[in-house]
Amino acid sequence: MPDPRAVVYRTRLTTRFRGLDARDGVLLRGAAGWGEFSPFWDYDDAESAAWLRAAREAADDGWPAPVRDAVPVNVTVPAVGPGRAQEIVAASGGCRTAKVKVAQRGPDGAVEPLDAEVARLEAVRDALGPGGRIRVDANGAWDVDEALRRLPHLDRAAGGLEYVEQPCADVEGLAAVRRGQRGDSAVPVAADESIRRAADPLAVVRAEAADVVVLKVQPLGGVRACLELAEQVGLPVVVSSALESSVGIAAGVALAAALPELPYACGLATVQLLAADVTDAPFLPVDGALPVVRPEPTSDALAATAPDDATARRWRDRLDRVA
Repeated sequence: MPDPRAVVYRTRLTTRFRGLDARDGVLLRGAAGWGEFSPFWDYDDAESAAWLRAAREAADDGWPAPVRDAVPVNVTVPAVGPGRAQEIVAASGGCRTAKVKVAQRGPDGAVEPLDAEVARLEAVRDALGPGGRIRVDANGAWDVDEALRRLPHLDRAAGGLEYVEQPCADVEGLAAVRRGQRGDSAVPVAADESIRRAADPLAVVRAEAADVVVLKVQPLGGVRACLELAEQVGLPVVVSSALESSVGIAAGVALAAALPELPYACGLATVQLLAADVTDAPFLPVDGALPVVRPEPTSDALAATAPDDATARRWRDRLDRVA
């Protein structure tokens, strides 16, 4: 296989996710292997610099030694109907934890009705069976009052939520949701965007706004940067993906494998949402876990995910700007 400096990929998604129908990015090859640079297009060049640092770390430096040889993962269920939700869980490769998207907005900007979310959670609970765990992700779409109104219903539908991820957009909202819940039924709060898109990620800790932090390698600048942040935060960590190819997912697996403790399943099983991947051995879970290995792109897979010329130029221009 040729040894290019950068290879652009693009693949459609099997289910619309995060408002996207397709995923694309750049794969970089260096002395240590392959890295991925794939910031979403709503990230400007300054924000995208952290994503490039992560790609360069993977390609040029490699990662710290692992302390485990497999990483438990959750299946991610987008904002789909109950039947489709059950199909996704059934095809998850044995995942016993599901992250279910809630608070999705329609074309008119309205948040999805509560009864639709309840039906999705009930379907996922039934598909997982006894012992399954469910967490929900609102991507910051609720205000405090809406979060406090919906969470008890979603908690019951799930048979007990593991946590709610980013119920509100800002740290103050997270803290208010955490304070505003009552008694033993309080759902733990996880911070995602308030970590990865924050000028001061430690503000979450100072405000006592979260019980769990979600770390994503690319937005935070690499595996080593995430390990340092995890030590500073001092809260349980869930490693999650940024909807990358298997090359990008490998960095998340490397982080999860190097953490001293890993109390939760990680959100790294998102290659299942891609219609095609850049390797012949996609990072798909077996018995609910991903092995700590490093997938290699292949000529056939790169050819199958090659973008049109306009997309390739757009990514190469972006890479040049950010570099």
